[in-house]
Parts: sequence; C-alpha cells; structure tokens
Amino acid sequence: MHSVCKRIFFISLLVFFASVTASCDTRKYKLPVEPLTITKQDGTTVTVSAELAVKEEERSYGFMNRKNIPDGTGMLFVFEADQILSFWMKDTPHPLSIAYIDSRGIITDIFDMTPYSLSSIKSSRSVRFALEVPQGWFKENGITKGDSVTLESGSSLMILVRQ
Repeated sequence: MHSVCKRIFFISLLVFFASVTASCDTRKYKLPVEPLTITKQDGTTVTVSAELAVKEEERSYGFMNRKNIPDGTGMLFVFEADQILSFWMKDTPHPLSIAYIDSRGIITDIFDMTPYSLSSIKSSRSVRFALEVPQGWFKENGITKGDSVTLESGSSLMILVRQ
C-alpha cells in the first residue's frame, strides 16, 4: 500500500509541476512559427525559428513579459508597407537584438536593446520587417548588415505580407 501512495504522490507532483510550468508561459498570443534562413554575404546560412507577429496587436505586444527566449528563436514583425520602424523594450525583461529588414529581405540595421528601456530604436531607412532575437545572437552567428533573410523554403518574406 505504501508504494501505491508514493506513486500517487509523485504523479500528483508531476501534474502540479506540469501545470505550473504551463502557466509560466507569458505569451499573450499564440503566433505561428516559421523557419527563416539568413544567408550571409559569404554564402553560408543560419536558420532561426521565428514567431510571426503580423497583426497590429501582435506586433505591439511582441516579447513583452517573456523572461526566456532560447537561442535560435526569435520574432519576425511583418508590416504592410515600407516605413521607418521604431521599437522599444517596455515590459520586456529579456535582452534582445533587432535586425531591420527591407522588402527585398536585406538586413539594413542591427541594434542591441536594453531590457525595460523606453528609448526608441529606429531603423535608419524605410523597411518592411524587424527580427528580434536574444541579444548577441546575430553577432555570435556572424550575421551583419547586408545579409539576406528568406523563408526556409527560399521564398521571399513578402509572401507573409499578403497573408
């Protein structure tokens, strides 16, 4: 009887921790995920698994309140028209780097951003996309201005604008 009680206790404990872990996910929106391929100027590639923030409310919320963003993941912000973009880190505890990307898929700027900062980080010119990743990920992977971003299938990011 004692071993049955132990099993029930451990199963209950596992269920409790699973529910606590699930409730710790601070995502307000369940966003689709798309693998992106970044082709560096030397021809080598790096893949990042990016959540797609397409709607205004998804873009406005972004990574707010997320404490853990694993390496190799990020969020791609998709806009309907080319424009000067400006991002800040209000209510965002995880340090991020941002790449601004033009409508051809070319990275035009890369900036590091400070957690909780209300300072605006603006693109240097009109762009269509922004890709946020954990801070330092671009540098660690040798990604720089001039590199290009496509969907893993090789399709242009512009397909996402039409969805």
